[in-house]
Amino acid sequence: MLIGGLSPKRLRIPALVVGTLAAMAMIIVGCNSVTSGTASINRADIPVYRASVSSSSEASVASESERQKSITRAAVHSSCDVLSSSSVDAITAVNNYVDAFNTNAADAAAKAPLAIDALNHSADVVTTSESNLLAPNLRDGLNAWGDAAKGLAAAIAGNFGPDEFNAAVAKLNDTKNTALNLCEAAYR
Repeated sequence: MLIGGLSPKRLRIPALVVGTLAAMAMIIVGCNSVTSGTASINRADIPVYRASVSSSSEASVASESERQKSITRAAVHSSCDVLSSSSVDAITAVNNYVDAFNTNAADAAAKAPLAIDALNHSADVVTTSESNLLAPNLRDGLNAWGDAAKGLAAAIAGNFGPDEFNAAVAKLNDTKNTALNLCEAAYR
């Protein structure tokens, strides 16, 4: 149906424009009013506000502290797990070599490179797993294991005599026990 020659579709456009202008006018008029009065502080609310701010700040610090502890704990577990697994492999390879050497087994010479590789691998993966998040004594313990593993690898490769070889084995065992004890203490 046509009203004065205009279709309902054409009437919507002017109605939309008039409605939009009316809404804008209400916003402008509403924003121009000024409220009179004097600002005052409710002194009874000040301690509550300060406690709320303090509590929020303490919660934020506690949350950050827990996050840092979690990151440090993950770094400890990573390095100590690498020590635990790689040292088992290295010591097993050394024991296989020693057993073959002591029994004059035909494959004793072939087991030496396996022991050397396992020791060097363990030393490398342990020392590269370290981070600044670890306590200095734990880093020192892990580095001592790495040095002892490399030292025993050198003793095997150099075909050192029994006294030097046994001293290198004793050092490896001591540093392993120390490092694992430090790991256990760091887990707590």
